[in-house]
Amino acid sequence: MSALRVFFREIRIEHTLFALPFAYVGAILAARGIPSLQSLGWITVAVLGARTAAMAANRYFDREIDARNPRTARRAVASGALAPSTMVWATAAGLALLTVAALRLNPLCFELMPIAVVLLLLYPLCKRFTWTGHFVLGAVDGLAPLGAYVAVAGTITLPALLLFVAVTLWVAGFDIIYALMDLGVDREQGIRSLPARFGEASGRTLPFALHLAMLLLLAGAGRLADAGSIYYLGIAAVACLILYERHLFRTGANLFVINERVFISNMIFSVFFLITTAGGYR
Repeated sequence: MSALRVFFREIRIEHTLFALPFAYVGAILAARGIPSLQSLGWITVAVLGARTAAMAANRYFDREIDARNPRTARRAVASGALAPSTMVWATAAGLALLTVAALRLNPLCFELMPIAVVLLLLYPLCKRFTWTGHFVLGAVDGLAPLGAYVAVAGTITLPALLLFVAVTLWVAGFDIIYALMDLGVDREQGIRSLPARFGEASGRTLPFALHLAMLLLLAGAGRLADAGSIYYLGIAAVACLILYERHLFRTGANLFVINERVFISNMIFSVFFLITTAGGYR
């Protein structure tokens, strides 16, 4: 049981709260209302499987990099508290869950699944050769609402693509902020990140531009999907999120405090946006 607790802490199961609400958003936009419980259930299984596989693969591939970084050296695999093989098996189990869920949803989900698998296994490796890894991570999370939309609608439409790009930019934005904490270590180790490549100022300004683009994309997706007026309360929440993030940087707080607050505020936002999306079709 102790090892199991360490494992769940290591894969940060609570991070599912980023991807899962937006997966439900995709399903609601596709259905123009609340989808069936069966669809929502298998969408949940798919997201949990994909998220587990992605985090386990990240911990496995990054174990040596993590061990050299004082901030991450105590992670379970990096410190030796869990065997690397644990994450290999967890990755396989997560992909198995994703496969079963894709089969139960519809044929197109299963046909598109290899794209998701390639991206979630590629993301941990990106930091070794490109600063665009933030956007690959964003695309991995963006596939959750896109896949959920396909699961319900059986096709890919413009609202689904706008939602995918919006979530890609949203996640990339706060992952760039997250990377600021490791700026010095990344440069020493030759790890590629946007702040390491273009400087700290880029990591403090670009996320706001990405989140502003997210606001416009979500508004466009709602309009094309005939969402009601309550949906746009969620759009207003994006504006509040941008202003709050700018406020955090202006306060002069240290980056660890900023990242903790960005994490919490974005998690709250994702749940709030799900509520306003559901309310837009009542």
